[in-house]
Amino acid sequence: MGFDLNAELAEVRGQGYDLHAKYLNAQLPRTLHTIGFDKVYERGEGAYLYDIEGNAYADFLSGFGVFAAGRSHPVIKKALHDALDADFAAWTQFDCQPISGLLAQRLLAKTPGLDRVFFCNSGTEAVESALKFARHATGKGRIVYAHHAFHGLTAGSLSVNGADEFKRGFGPLLPGALIPLGDLGALEVELRRGDVAAMIIEPIQGHGVLAPAPGFLATAADLLHKHGALLICDEVQAGFGRTGKFFSYEHDGVQPDIVTVAKALSGGYVPVGAMLTTDKIFSSVYSSMDKVMVHSTTFKGGSLAMAAGLASLAVIEDEGLVENAARVGAALTDGLLALQDKYDLIAEVRGRGLMIGIEFGRPSGIRAKAGWAMLQKARVGLFAQMVVVALFQRHRILTQVSGDHMEVIKLIPPLMIGDAEVKLFTEALADVLDDASKGSGLMWDFGRTLIKQAVRP
Repeated sequence: MGFDLNAELAEVRGQGYDLHAKYLNAQLPRTLHTIGFDKVYERGEGAYLYDIEGNAYADFLSGFGVFAAGRSHPVIKKALHDALDADFAAWTQFDCQPISGLLAQRLLAKTPGLDRVFFCNSGTEAVESALKFARHATGKGRIVYAHHAFHGLTAGSLSVNGADEFKRGFGPLLPGALIPLGDLGALEVELRRGDVAAMIIEPIQGHGVLAPAPGFLATAADLLHKHGALLICDEVQAGFGRTGKFFSYEHDGVQPDIVTVAKALSGGYVPVGAMLTTDKIFSSVYSSMDKVMVHSTTFKGGSLAMAAGLASLAVIEDEGLVENAARVGAALTDGLLALQDKYDLIAEVRGRGLMIGIEFGRPSGIRAKAGWAMLQKARVGLFAQMVVVALFQRHRILTQVSGDHMEVIKLIPPLMIGDAEVKLFTEALADVLDDASKGSGLMWDFGRTLIKQAVRP
């Protein structure tokens, strides 16, 4: 019996939601059905997804930031075909493939002050590595992290997750200290206890698109080093140009001791993560030949992942995606600020480059104010979800709510979008807010549907 992938998939075309409901996480199709996101996508190209009927959807989610170069990029696809055709002697476990050394070299060229790379398979694995190396290098156990932080969902990274909804039922976790984002006083209090190994921080948080005040990171790094602790910058989502600089910590002129990356390094094809650090920290873990495997993972440095990473870095460089993120991000932000002047439903527009948060607040109109109060009483965050759904159903724009119990939507489109996508989004949001400002219509009808779902056991 032969195997034909296309034939196998043709047999189940259009059955994805049923298969997931039966064999995978049944809450996913249930959720997508409820909010009307249950489309059957057949392909993706550039900044757009295409459903089974051929309709195009502007992707302002980019797989949670994976598709920096856009979907189906020909250079990345060719690199993967070349890697398959090369028949690398992958994962022998007892050799040193040059392709992983080459990608490490290219990454370190972008991170002056760091010397070594550990490859893994995801952002949460990169964070796990960072936590282990920081604790080992300092001989201390606690990690400081911020409110609203998101660093992954495996046990170690969950320990430094700043949102309780992810932690409930999974303890006990690693010892740590939760502080308000950007609070130097709270950081210093924890450091004085003498048992802090590191502070891990997203220079711009994915949840809520929040950033500490300018100067915080540099001052925090000085405090950490004074107390024998390390600075870990989590660049899993914001790295590789999303904020208009290659790494988001560059906006603050700080030198981290450890950096974690993933997402965009994959090119959207092969999962990959990496932890970058100094030779001193790295060598404290791999201190002798008998400790050569003291921290490892079977699938580290896979040939396809390395090929995807090399191609992704080349595309980001060759196509000027960092610069494009800065330019287009500024244009999009300007367009959103113009809408804020027009609609009091927009409380704040914030972010950097093409990582933008739009926070909503109570409107002034009597009917809209009543609708807002209805949604807030049921569950904070429902208005933002209502906007996300309206953008999707009316305008075929895919976005996301930026965190639980937040009236914030987040825009993280591919870094190759242009002025056409800026116009598309701003005009679509204006249409949605026109309706919302009236306090009636289809949006508020859907809001009542969301309320029923929110209060259902």
